Amino acid sequence: MSQSLPRGAAAAPSGTPLSALDLTIATRESRLALWQAEHVRACLQGLGHRVRLLGMTTRGDQILDRALSKVGGKGLFVKELEVAMDEGRADLAVHSLKDVPMELPEGFRLACVMAREDPRDAWVSPHGDGPQDLPAGAVIGTSSLRRVVLLREALARLGRDDVRIEPLRGNLDTRLRKLDEGQYHAIVLAAAGLRRLGLQARIRRVFEPTEMLPAAGQGALGIEIRAERSDVAAALAPLGHWPTWAAVAAERAVSRALGGSCSVPLAAHATWVGPAPSGPGNPARLRIEAAWAESDAVLPLLRAVVEAEVADLASAEAAGQRVAQRLIAQGARVVAAG
Repeated sequence: MSQSLPRGAAAAPSGTPLSALDLTIATRESRLALWQAEHVRACLQGLGHRVRLLGMTTRGDQILDRALSKVGGKGLFVKELEVAMDEGRADLAVHSLKDVPMELPEGFRLACVMAREDPRDAWVSPHGDGPQDLPAGAVIGTSSLRRVVLLREALARLGRDDVRIEPLRGNLDTRLRKLDEGQYHAIVLAAAGLRRLGLQARIRRVFEPTEMLPAAGQGALGIEIRAERSDVAAALAPLGHWPTWAAVAAERAVSRALGGSCSVPLAAHATWVGPAPSGPGNPARLRIEAAWAESDAVLPLLRAVVEAEVADLASAEAAGQRVAQRLIAQGARVVAAG
């Protein structure tokens, strides 16, 4: 008996080959975004489809002098790509899933989640392997409120109140350039992006989730389409990776239940306990851990963990919602949408 596919995926009837499609991928024009789009293009071309890229600059790429939480949040990285799909100029958009808002606009859906790269955070610095090695008065750069809070916690444990954490915006290459120019003594980046661009030699240390819990969806690629495009969903179905999809569905459910905002530090990370399931309908145990704090760190960092049997996206999301409820019970507040 064939297994059901995740929501948003579709397949041709048994024995019926999928028709080759002419597809256009909307993508940001940063080197990492283009790598991601090229990766999806190669996968689709390997299945017989004809694929071109439509490079675009988003508002999130243009506004570099203010924190995302102050100017509109994660949606700034996807809005222009959605407009291109709405106008028929593109058929799909490839995103780093951690940059995708928890609620998509009406008429759009997440049609595919691909196999995850390393979800962890990476320490990049010419000054050693972690905060403990920094010189007096050092500056750490990061664009993430989540990383700010977790770094503050680590620095407090080390007694390093001399170290400052300063905002760092821009694409991956821009951030590395600012580090190399000496504007920062260290920066923290997603390990996945560095590895995808062949820059793993820049990583001095990878933080284990016990040290720095990742963001929801970190390391995973999500593909967005217009909701009615069942033909594109069918073309993308072979690219989906069920264990990743279920895990990030749980993580994103934690964030969604708390408002899904980047204006409050929130981490959520799910891992399979034992073998990962081969597909939906095969129950397996998922462990979801989350951490929440006020951005000004008035409250201590709150943490919650849930282990649950997961067989489909609905049960994965329910487990994530249970984690969020445990955080709320400890004092985490739900951020109103908008």
